[in-house]
Amino acid sequence: MEFTSRQIADLLGGRIVGDEQKKINRLAKIEEATEGAISFLSNPKYEQYIYSTGASAVLVNNSFTPREPVKTTLIYVADAYASLSFLLDEYNKMKTFAKVGKESPHFLSEGASLGENCYIGAFAYIGNNCKIGDNVKIYPHVYVGDNVVIGHNTILHPGVKVYSDCQIGSFCTLHAGAIIGSDGFGFAPLPDGTFKTIPQIGNVIIEDHVSIGANTTIDCATMGSTVIHSGVKLDNLIQIGHNVEIGKNTVVAAQAGISGSTKVGENCMIGGQVGIVGHITLADRTSIGAQSGVGGSVKTPGKALSGSPAFDYKLNLKSFAVYKKLPQLLKSIEKLEKNINLEHIE
Repeated sequence: MEFTSRQIADLLGGRIVGDEQKKINRLAKIEEATEGAISFLSNPKYEQYIYSTGASAVLVNNSFTPREPVKTTLIYVADAYASLSFLLDEYNKMKTFAKVGKESPHFLSEGASLGENCYIGAFAYIGNNCKIGDNVKIYPHVYVGDNVVIGHNTILHPGVKVYSDCQIGSFCTLHAGAIIGSDGFGFAPLPDGTFKTIPQIGNVIIEDHVSIGANTTIDCATMGSTVIHSGVKLDNLIQIGHNVEIGKNTVVAAQAGISGSTKVGENCMIGGQVGIVGHITLADRTSIGAQSGVGGSVKTPGKALSGSPAFDYKLNLKSFAVYKKLPQLLKSIEKLEKNINLEHIE
């Protein structure tokens, strides 16, 4: 894919200083860019590179004034970093959504319906009565079970597995190896010490604009639905238990685990390797620091927690500061005890 600097400027609503017909075919860092690349400058620390960069064009803020001559074409925009993010998004869409058609071999049930401009990769399986929206991209080795519904403009990367009866919204991205709808961890203890499996007959509902990282697993509900609301972003290697509900625009970092029937509010931020017990509620805008263990409900919106067990973030920092001083405090206490004993003897 190749564009001119004028086309990119028009796309971004920018102003060009330099060659309007410069050919652009990739993005690169300003210190590494060569001919044909477009880069950006938003941090003043990197200004030195704009005078020597090999980039064909560079995005700069409207406030930027060069201190010496610049060889590259400049595209002035309101926010260079935001404009770069927009370009990356558009480039990714063009690259990801470019594929159309069906590769062989694949299996497509006669009862399944496909929208327009879909892509079905080799060795993909689509079950009975599936409803696939327009412009959906299903990459090789994806499994889509019976009665699954997938909205428009959603991407299932290689190796994704979607169990029967699950629903996925529009503009979602499921990265490689993600598993949607596997059995929840439900076992009933028996008198003889064994465990009986409790059938998990619910499903998973994923709303629009959700991103799910590689090898993340979302369990189906025992009954009803595990629900991931719109705008949620899940990192790689996350475990979401059965009947969990995650509110809009919540983000969860890698290796976190959320146990069954927990309700996570909207706009929450959950750090990496956080463990959350089941059957609790986290209020909107709760923030949980990395490697924290949450053992009870958080009822106050906007609360920040850390530690294991997790408690107030600022109190945790103060406690840790004291913890580091424990050896010194112990010596001070022993010295005081010794002085008290000497005074008592006298």
